[in-house]
Amino acid sequence: MARATDTTCIARVASRAQVGLAAPLVQVEVHLGPGLPGFTIVGLPAAAVRESRERVRAALACCGYELPAGRITVNLAPADLPKEGGRYDLPIAIGILVASGQLRVARELVNCELYGELGLGGELRAVCGLLPAAAQAAAARHDLVVPAVNSWEVAMAAPAVAGAAHLREVCAWLAGERVSEARQGPPPDAVAPPAQEVDLREVRGQAAAKRALTIAAAGAHSLLLCGPPGSGKTMLAQRLPGLLPPLAPAEALEVATIASVGGRRVDRASWGRRPFRCPHHTASAHSIVGGGPRARPGEVTLAHLGVLFLDELPEFDRRVLESLREPLENGCIAITRAAVEVQYPARFHFVAAMNPCPCGYLGDESGRCRCRPGDLAKYRARLSGPLLDRLDLRIVVPRVAGSVCDSAHEGPASAALAREVAAARDRQVARAGCLNAHLGARELAVHCVLSAPCQKLMQASRRRLALSARSQHRIVRVARTIADLGGCARIAPEHLAEAIQLRRGWEAVDGFSGNAEPCNPRPA
Repeated sequence: MARATDTTCIARVASRAQVGLAAPLVQVEVHLGPGLPGFTIVGLPAAAVRESRERVRAALACCGYELPAGRITVNLAPADLPKEGGRYDLPIAIGILVASGQLRVARELVNCELYGELGLGGELRAVCGLLPAAAQAAAARHDLVVPAVNSWEVAMAAPAVAGAAHLREVCAWLAGERVSEARQGPPPDAVAPPAQEVDLREVRGQAAAKRALTIAAAGAHSLLLCGPPGSGKTMLAQRLPGLLPPLAPAEALEVATIASVGGRRVDRASWGRRPFRCPHHTASAHSIVGGGPRARPGEVTLAHLGVLFLDELPEFDRRVLESLREPLENGCIAITRAAVEVQYPARFHFVAAMNPCPCGYLGDESGRCRCRPGDLAKYRARLSGPLLDRLDLRIVVPRVAGSVCDSAHEGPASAALAREVAAARDRQVARAGCLNAHLGARELAVHCVLSAPCQKLMQASRRRLALSARSQHRIVRVARTIADLGGCARIAPEHLAEAIQLRRGWEAVDGFSGNAEPCNPRPA
């Protein structure tokens, strides 16, 4: 809309900011008034927003428009909401053209939202984090104008979206003209089929590890793989997404929204694929759990509904590892900063891998380990007991014999195991409405009732292994998943025994303690 008097003119154009996964409405108000030439942007703009003055100035000149004489004031309302990024370039430019009378709009600007970063020649460049804005705009029944490179992802959340590659196209569209260059986003069902995943049968041997991986996929349980270098730990973790069922449309949109907020563009190749995040062991706590001045999502959120794989687990900083406790327990992460407070989802499959000792060969048949007791104790002390207590499955991945590597037997394929996993997950959702790893104490008492033999086995394990209450609950959840994989309605003693063994299996490595206390290994 525009209003003119003898000396002033005001125009208002709608857009949205990005705060976490929310997209609050922002009114871009342009005021043209008398006085010395000036171009001011107010409303808590970040540096990139303040620099839009020069981009808009050059783009208008290259497109044949004039920058109005006098004082130009741009207010980004509400004034107390921080604004950042180049998404406001396009609404600022359109607001100036409407306020100065150079653009006569045939559409109601109050029902349109504009986004786009301007090049100096008027080109529209991609903007990150548009999916939350698109979802909010669709709920408000607003039309969207976005850069053409963003139109595909935005169309997944908003049915009425027009993609343009240049400022002239936007002006023509607002003026009511039909231009061939205007691009309409594809329908939401135009999703490319997922690319071929790596297959589990490519991993030779490691039957116990494959079994643990299947159980972890079926119940969303966390998994720690411990073994010497080259035993296949990373290969196993990379094949976990292939065992998981496809994302539902709502889940795919949620994953794409998080990726968009995290600074990644969503395209046909990535749509509907479960994320697999593998940060380097030098990653900081902010990069893992999220943070920074604007509370950006971290790896735990970018891996939502996918897999977070931490290779060389003891090499991560101690503070980074301890920061994983809350996401593993609650499935979400709250980030508080001076200017903003956001909460991100963090429901991911956690897989970690580590060597049994600094050199990696403790307990190996080759006898190559030469680690000193002090080095070994220091290495293991990097993993705290509370963190290890939150890991459901902790198993050994031994070195594969040469005869197994040369064998032609490939084992079960990922597709066959994925069908078993999907069936087990369907049983869990039908029974409790969630996966077994997410069952609370009350749901455990209802859906995971132990028979007398199972209670006797649990009591003996609790006394012998000094199990905490959390450990017992997690063992019962894993046992429930094993029963679901077998199609059993109740937990049997053999299911519970396998769950206990999978949790304590890494004690087979010489010197390991299930309580995560450093033990005294045999000297080399």
